[in-house]
Parts: sequence; structure tokens; C-alpha cells
Amino acid sequence: MRIYESQLHEELAEKLIAMSVDWEGENSTYGYRRNDRSDLEGNRVFLAERDGEILGYLLGHEETAKRASSIMPDGTPYFEIEELYVVPGHRSEGIGRGLFCTAEQMARASGLCFLMLSTATKNYKRILHFYLEELSMEFWSARLFKRISDPEETNASV
Repeated sequence: MRIYESQLHEELAEKLIAMSVDWEGENSTYGYRRNDRSDLEGNRVFLAERDGEILGYLLGHEETAKRASSIMPDGTPYFEIEELYVVPGHRSEGIGRGLFCTAEQMARASGLCFLMLSTATKNYKRILHFYLEELSMEFWSARLFKRISDPEETNASV
């Protein structure tokens, strides 16, 4: 397995977009939609590859905190992970961990203070176990919802 940072180029963009189409088809994340080229631009790209086949990717970019929060003051540099995806047949092989750790090493070497990410996964127990227990991230906040009616029906009656 080779895990590394890559420059975005046309062939890679096409492969990542195709993978995001597959991810969208899984329907495993609330609101996830396939990427287009503009979603990839401006992000650093980390790849997990075996025998020339991409088995996972991580997209992210550097940010600076603009609103003080309970965990970081204004001006704190951090790395925002936008997407971390592993092909379904290769999950639980350490690929996601490898991608995360590679991004973490880059962030540390760049003098960044935090790694941040949000998730809208439908399998919250599995993903929280992965991030909190396997990768030693800390829990900061959660936004929960309870559907009490169908928005389409509510909008149609207004």
C-alpha cells in the first residue's frame, strides 16, 4: 500500500469524481453529492494506492480560525478535512487510518495546530468509533435532528 500526497491533475480529478459518484450511490451520508472539478480545486489530495488502483482519498485544506471557539482562539492555523473516502471492499484494512495519519504528519510539519472535520454519516456509531477511539480525535460538538414531518409535504401546503 502506498499512501502519499499528490498534485491534482485532469486524470486524477476524473478518478476522484468517479469515486465520489460511487460514494453518492452508497447513500451513507446525509446530503452527500458527487464532486465536480470545483469541489476538488484548492484542496490538498492524499491517495491510498495499491497496484496502481486508488483505494481511498483524503481531501483537505489549510484554514485559520476566524471566530474564537471553546477549542481555539482567532488566528489558530488548522487543517480542515473535507472528505475521507475508502472504497467499500477495502474498508477495515487501515486505509482510512493511513490517509488520516499522513495528513496529520503534513499538518504537524507545516506548523498547524489542529485537524478538523465534520461528518454527516448515517452510521454514526462506526464513524465515531473510528475517529474518537482509533484516531484519538476529541469530540467537540454535535448537531442532531428529528424529522417530524416531510418538508416536501409542508412546503406544498403553504
